[in-house]
Amino acid sequence: MKKIAYLALALTLCACGGSNTMPEASKDFAVEKVQMEKVSLTTSYPATLKGVQDIEIRPKVAGHIVQVLVDEGDFVRAGQPLFVIDKVQYEAAVRQAEASVNVAKANVNTQRLTVDNKKYLFDKQIISEYDYNVARNQLASLEAQLQQANAALISARNNLDFCTVKSPANGVVGTIPYRVGSLVSSSGAQPLTTVSNMNQMYVYFSMTEKQLLAMTRAQGGVTAAIDSLPEVQLVLADGSTYEKTGRVTAISGVIDTQTGAVQMRATFDNAGHVLRSGGAGNVLIPMSMTEALQVPQNATYDIQDKKYVYVLGSDKKVQQREITVLSQHNGQKYVVTSGLKAGETIVVEGVNQLRAGQEINPITPAQSAQNREKAKQALKDGKMPGEN
Repeated sequence: MKKIAYLALALTLCACGGSNTMPEASKDFAVEKVQMEKVSLTTSYPATLKGVQDIEIRPKVAGHIVQVLVDEGDFVRAGQPLFVIDKVQYEAAVRQAEASVNVAKANVNTQRLTVDNKKYLFDKQIISEYDYNVARNQLASLEAQLQQANAALISARNNLDFCTVKSPANGVVGTIPYRVGSLVSSSGAQPLTTVSNMNQMYVYFSMTEKQLLAMTRAQGGVTAAIDSLPEVQLVLADGSTYEKTGRVTAISGVIDTQTGAVQMRATFDNAGHVLRSGGAGNVLIPMSMTEALQVPQNATYDIQDKKYVYVLGSDKKVQQREITVLSQHNGQKYVVTSGLKAGETIVVEGVNQLRAGQEINPITPAQSAQNREKAKQALKDGKMPGEN
């Protein structure tokens, strides 16, 4: 028991005779003066890609496919045949329509002879005017039947021509869900394929109603806002940036009531067909400001979705200040829109260790970096911070 008592006494004496107190927390905090400067930012918007023309190819007549003349991914020209539908019944319909036309022509010719004869007899007063008019009316009826027969022949020939399904435009063939032997019709759920004109691509993205209002008010209208927008870039699905820039060419006139967003369209040249309809990416819109206040992101802290900084007063005490910033940023600094003025000094490091009204020793960021290096070296040398 005596040994234990001596040991406790020795430990107490060592504690009292060693370092008198724990090292005090440093009052050094790095500060910076905010100044107006030129700022270049980029805003990213998720986007979808569509060809300038995405044309669904649907048959105008019903029948079985007997030939598929293209393959998925082929480039086709306007008027090039894509599919052939069984023509047998439509060829028969054309022959039947031609026969009906011939019959109608013969009837008209016969009735014309009758009318000529009736006119001769009427002129000789052998028959009444009634008989003559009846013959003329019969001729008019037969001529109308001839016109009907001609129209039916044109329709039959068109249907026969529709058996060869042709591309309405230059483009690239999409998926082909139907093959030889499939029964297709104009009312089918799926098109035969899609032909996409990809020489240019439409890239669709959305902007919030608030952003659109701010942009249109600043420029004095939608048309002026579109003209004022700089060229935009496109980041592809693999993270690479498309080599050509595009222009915003249209803004939708309707705001989506569910999302509160408005759809915008940028146009990109796609001569090499690198971009594909249905793809995805991100549109990057650059924004440049000649004079703006920026603060480092680590100089801010959040309270209930509001951003704050500590502003240094002339008495070396810091005060809490709420600021508003742009949603666009470069990942390192925020652009301040209100809450700060040029020339004011803010704390840029260790803001989580401060409280309003606390007095600090302001140092430059360079001095703060030197202090950190000294602290690291002291730890390597086995010394406590503050020891000689």
